[in-house]
Amino acid sequence: MERRHKLIEDHYYHVYNRGVDKRIIFTNTYDYNRFVLLMHILNTKQNLKIRDLLKGNSFNELLQEKNKDPIVAIGAYCLMPNHFHLLITPLTKDGISKFMLKLQTAYSMYFNNKNKRSGALFQGVFKSEYVDDDVYMRYLYSYIHLNPAKLKDKKWKESGPKDFNSLKDFVLSYKYSSIGEHLKKDFLITSPKFFPEYKKEYKTEDNYFKAMIDDWLNYKKEL
Repeated sequence: MERRHKLIEDHYYHVYNRGVDKRIIFTNTYDYNRFVLLMHILNTKQNLKIRDLLKGNSFNELLQEKNKDPIVAIGAYCLMPNHFHLLITPLTKDGISKFMLKLQTAYSMYFNNKNKRSGALFQGVFKSEYVDDDVYMRYLYSYIHLNPAKLKDKKWKESGPKDFNSLKDFVLSYKYSSIGEHLKKDFLITSPKFFPEYKKEYKTEDNYFKAMIDDWLNYKKEL
C-alpha cells in the first residue's frame, strides 16, 4: 500500500528508491560511504562543490562538520545493495524534493563516472509514503532498521529467525543504516530531535531487537 501526500513541512515521509532494472547501486564499502557522506554534506541550502570539499578532507572529517542551513531532517536510513530507505521530514519548502534531486544526481554522477557507464541509475525520481500515525511511524523505524536481516536470513519474516542471536548481531552491527547512531546516541546523519522518540532504554540489545520485531509484526497483523 503506497501512501501519497504532498511533501510539506512538519510532516513525515518514508522515501525510497532502487537501482534501475533492480541493478546493484552499491558495489563496495566506498560506494556505501560515499552515499552516506552525500546525505550529510548535501543537506544544506548552500551550493557546494563536492570535488572541492573532498580535496584534503577525509570522509570522517566531513561527517563531523555541522550542517549549515539543513533542508531536511533524517530520522532513520538504510542502504541495501540495490535500494535505500529514508525516514525524513522537510525543514524548508520543497526540502525533500531538492534534497533528493541533489543526492541522487551527485551519486549517479559519481557511480557512472567510476563504472564508465551512462544513463539513469535510479528507478525514477523517488517514491514516498506519508506517515499518518504513530503506529505506522513505529513500524517504519523497525522496518527500515530490519531491512538488512534478509541479507542474513532470507525467510526470517515468514518462518522467524533461524538463529536469533546471529540475526540480532548482524542487524545491530550493520554499517550502512542508522541503527548504530540510535544505539550509541551518536547522531551524524540522523536528527532525532525532529522526530518522535520511540527507542526506550532497554537494558539489553536483545530486548531492543525483540521490540523492533514486535513493532514490525504488530503492524503487519493490522493490515
